[in-house]
Amino acid sequence: MSDEVQPGHVRVRLDLSYDGTEFSGWAKQAGGRRTVQGEIEDALRTVTRSRETYELTVAGRTDAGVHARGQVAHVDLPREVWGEHHEKLLKRLAGRLSRDVRVWALREAPSGFNARFSAVWRRYAYRVTDNPGGVDPLLRNHVLWHDWPLDVDAMNAAAQRLLGEHDFAAYCKRREGATTIRTLQELSLVRGDDGIITATVRADAFCHNMVRSLIGALLFVGDGHRPADWPGKVLGAGVRDSAVHVVRPHGLTLEEVGYPADELLAARNKEARNRRTLPGTAGCC
Repeated sequence: MSDEVQPGHVRVRLDLSYDGTEFSGWAKQAGGRRTVQGEIEDALRTVTRSRETYELTVAGRTDAGVHARGQVAHVDLPREVWGEHHEKLLKRLAGRLSRDVRVWALREAPSGFNARFSAVWRRYAYRVTDNPGGVDPLLRNHVLWHDWPLDVDAMNAAAQRLLGEHDFAAYCKRREGATTIRTLQELSLVRGDDGIITATVRADAFCHNMVRSLIGALLFVGDGHRPADWPGKVLGAGVRDSAVHVVRPHGLTLEEVGYPADELLAARNKEARNRRTLPGTAGCC
């Protein structure tokens, strides 16, 4: 699949963040719902005084209510539009966008860059507190309240059994034609001095609901309802378990997206488009 920038166009990388509370997710939707993609594309069209809407490609499509601190996207702009507006584009977008979404950097992307397919990992954080009094009101849109005491050591022990390349079908909402094989590179939890537990989840990519399902399983271990080996057994079974709850989205934030060196971008772009299989399963499904 070719990803060549059309002649006369420039690929521009955007680094951005948003509070997902009032958004119906990243992707544009029918029916006039407010989305991050729609908001930025409308602002970009307005500040460049363009009749055309320039479509964004994003590193990770977030669901309704999910936040982002280190989201990355790209857009292909006509060279004359970029040449005329790029020096003032960042400030003009700041003046046009709502306060719950910001673009922090705009720059011409290196050859072979694709915000989605060139990424080698995405890092999310999920924040939860088991404080008997609930969540600090100032953090209520970013921290989940769990009303049982949580054993972080038990949760970390369970998390270790999930690392590596697996078929995460048991923790994903299936989508037609999409693989659920992923490499989970990090899954660890730390309780801060404020009592908030932050789970760091990093993988080459994520399937739909994967992070929130993994956290849901670990919470059941942390509060003593399941043993530490249970999440691993669910993974091995390969089917959705009704006991695995998809936790609420507001505790989840996309923190960072990682990319290889510039000279490796095109190769990673091509590799990421290949349908993945686990060893010994090629051709089975």
